[in-house]
Amino acid sequence: MASDKSENCLGWAARDESGVPSPYEFNRRQLRSLLRQGANEGLVEFNSVALLAENLEMTSDNSGNCLAWAARDKSGFLSPYTFNRRAVGKDDVSLKITHCGICYADVAYTSGTFGKAIYPVVPGHEIVGTVQEVGSEVQSFKVGDHVGVGAYVNSCRDCEYCNDDLEIHCSNGVVFTFNGLDEDGTVTKGGYSSFIVVHKRYCYKIPEDYPLSLAAPLLCAGITVYAPMIRHKMNQPGKSLGVIGLGGLGHLAVKFGKAFGLNVTVFSTSMSKKEEALNLLGADNFVVSSDKEQMKALDKSLDFIIDTASGDHPFDPYMSILKTAGILVLVGAPSEIKLAPLNLIFGMRTLTGSATGGTKQTQEMLDFCGAHKIYPEVEVIPIQYANEALERLIKKDVKYRFVIDIENSLN
Repeated sequence: MASDKSENCLGWAARDESGVPSPYEFNRRQLRSLLRQGANEGLVEFNSVALLAENLEMTSDNSGNCLAWAARDKSGFLSPYTFNRRAVGKDDVSLKITHCGICYADVAYTSGTFGKAIYPVVPGHEIVGTVQEVGSEVQSFKVGDHVGVGAYVNSCRDCEYCNDDLEIHCSNGVVFTFNGLDEDGTVTKGGYSSFIVVHKRYCYKIPEDYPLSLAAPLLCAGITVYAPMIRHKMNQPGKSLGVIGLGGLGHLAVKFGKAFGLNVTVFSTSMSKKEEALNLLGADNFVVSSDKEQMKALDKSLDFIIDTASGDHPFDPYMSILKTAGILVLVGAPSEIKLAPLNLIFGMRTLTGSATGGTKQTQEMLDFCGAHKIYPEVEVIPIQYANEALERLIKKDVKYRFVIDIENSLN
């Protein structure tokens, strides 16, 4: 393939399954599109070339303009790290990070259990802070604004999905906030860091007077449940909603449901969640999902269900609880789904999934939370506690979201 030699990069690459590297020259600007095309066609594994490129350009732990904590191998253990953020471009916003929420994706990617990890990995995609610089063509943000960044920081901005404000489904590949491959060939690094530079489209205004420590979880957990609720019209007052799981996502689904005027039932395997589900979060009903009698009593009673549980669990009991034409939306990630087809066919029921939302909807969600005073339940921690927090998250020992106080602990 012909390329501009001035933009070429020298590296070492493995050419076959032997894994033996040898000198290799490639064009960095063409790298991202080639990798994504190859991945789509099953020709290459995700970021196989990008990993080599990143290792070549990686700064040392003692240089760079951005302080961070990073995982360097599959142990997922985080430690101090320094690297360079890009300069602010004409359409960019640079924000000083004050807080960053901890999502299970941070565990999955730092340990390499969910896709390929490109080490060092700086996790974090529930980012909030204050604007410290804007590009020459940025009109919607100014220095001092409270802003946030979510799960992705780039997309082509020119496909049918980007044009429909569904950038997460970009036809040419969305760029995730960390462990993603950006258009210039660099690997993205997340919010366990002192600042971040993003294109203005992927930056969101935090409502005035909304506490930044509470805003962070909205950028992933919040929009992940809000988006399908709006898409499937789960905002109709008087309708009934079931919420499976009461963690970071589930507790926000309950809060959104109540704000929409729904009758909300929480399903959990743990009776210990009952008091907080009813008294703290405001749910109308609580059901122990392993109790067959309680489940049977709800037969064909719910309009909607949001399933936030990531562990494997049966689906037929929940489908039976849905009314005719009811909808169950999966936002958790169990390893498999087992379901009797007749539960769908004879009830005209729908089982569907949803990722995070688009940029327009994310801003809408933030504004909705500000207007209705919807606040996540959080435990604020210093970054020095991040490793312990990740371990606790694995054990489901958190109520209901960890948020790192970056501003006062990363130095």
